[in-house]
Amino acid sequence: MPSRRIRVTGTPEAPLRAALTALRTELGVPESFPPEVLAEAEAAAKAPPPSVEDATDIPFFTVDPPTSMDLDQAMHLSRRGSGFRVRYAIADVAAFVVPGGALDAEAHRRVTTLYFPDEKTPLHPPLLSEGAASLLPDVTRPAVLWTLDLDADGRTVAVDVRRALVRSRAKLDYATVQRRIDTGTAEEPLALLKDIGEARERLEVERGGISLNVPEQEIVERDHTYELGYRAPLPADGWNAQISLLTGMAAADLMLAHGTGVLRTLPTAPDGAVGRLHRTAHALHIDWPHHMSYAELIRSLDPHLPHHAAFLQECTTLLRGAGYTVFRDGKLPPVTTHAAVAAPYTHCTAPLRRLVDRYAAELCLAPGAPPAWVLAGLDALPKQMADGNRLAGTVERECVDIVEAALLKDRVGDLFDGYVVDVEERQPTVGKVQLDTPAVVARLEGGTTPLPLGERLRVRLTQADPGTSKVRFAPA
Repeated sequence: MPSRRIRVTGTPEAPLRAALTALRTELGVPESFPPEVLAEAEAAAKAPPPSVEDATDIPFFTVDPPTSMDLDQAMHLSRRGSGFRVRYAIADVAAFVVPGGALDAEAHRRVTTLYFPDEKTPLHPPLLSEGAASLLPDVTRPAVLWTLDLDADGRTVAVDVRRALVRSRAKLDYATVQRRIDTGTAEEPLALLKDIGEARERLEVERGGISLNVPEQEIVERDHTYELGYRAPLPADGWNAQISLLTGMAAADLMLAHGTGVLRTLPTAPDGAVGRLHRTAHALHIDWPHHMSYAELIRSLDPHLPHHAAFLQECTTLLRGAGYTVFRDGKLPPVTTHAAVAAPYTHCTAPLRRLVDRYAAELCLAPGAPPAWVLAGLDALPKQMADGNRLAGTVERECVDIVEAALLKDRVGDLFDGYVVDVEERQPTVGKVQLDTPAVVARLEGGTTPLPLGERLRVRLTQADPGTSKVRFAPA
């Protein structure tokens, strides 16, 4: 899970674009795809669709950010007696990628799509990821089609996965989905997203799972200038995420039942890490009674409140031990669960943007006899994904710093109000401050007395240089 998310509305100004370009060069981020990769992708895009089951009569829809074109998932929701049926179509990337070919090799080199505020560096060429393989509306696409039957409480009672041709009817965004459901104008396939999402959220509570509603930092263009703010997730974000979690849990169960697979795992957080969060909650004046579990506390928080948002941000530290665990031949690993999901789980719903998902799909489609290329590449996946995720984390952190520095570069010396959200144990005069406005979280140093964790503090901006991608504050 990312430590901080950031998105841009509008076109970044020149100094910001220059700093982001320099960052890509520094990190060795690929600028373009090699000619042989593009040629292979073009040939794959022009190839006739595979001869598989035709499910184009099902009126699927997608839910994504409004500008997204790399659409991995489309869904159709219906009632099934007293329960529900979830049909979840996932882009069939393997239908376009020849194992061992140039496109496959490039995907293993890139591992994951990298997101920058001004552009993205995709895992696959856009003519596939935003074209022939994307589940765009009103076009027929190959997909891995999951059919998940749920009972009235939202529990999974039957799972089917197969290849099929699908056709999405509508490309929706979260705000539109939320508005239609709230106003009662959503027709049943969409209206059921709330019913199923809330049922799955109740089951998440029951099993002790946790979904962190961490606000996004957002840079918005207004009157030819840029402002930073926070966007708290909508309920529709969570309902949509539950469909993906449902599928990832079903895929993990299939793999475990057949003894070969790749799981997304996270060990239980050590007591020391949870103890530190208890101290942070106390400092931020968040009531955390001893009888209340960590999961219960998270669900009680409101990400619209600054001190709650600050605490949710700190909670992401408990998710940093997540990794990928491969197993085969019936030899199950010691850890098979993801502590935040509180169940076995795998990544399988974003193959356009994440390498491992293509492997997971094949392991579920043929659990008893996966393709040879899947078995041959399985053992190398955890390290490849770890390296790719490490780079993505670096990109994320540096981009946030660059955006903050670019927007504050003309305000060095100004005073701001904020919360002290972190203090270093060995250097209590050094920590982090979260400003009320603009939406900045940055290093705080230069004082002579220990910082008051969780307290409001007047601070002065001492550095904001997009070239060094650093913002620094000092107690005023």
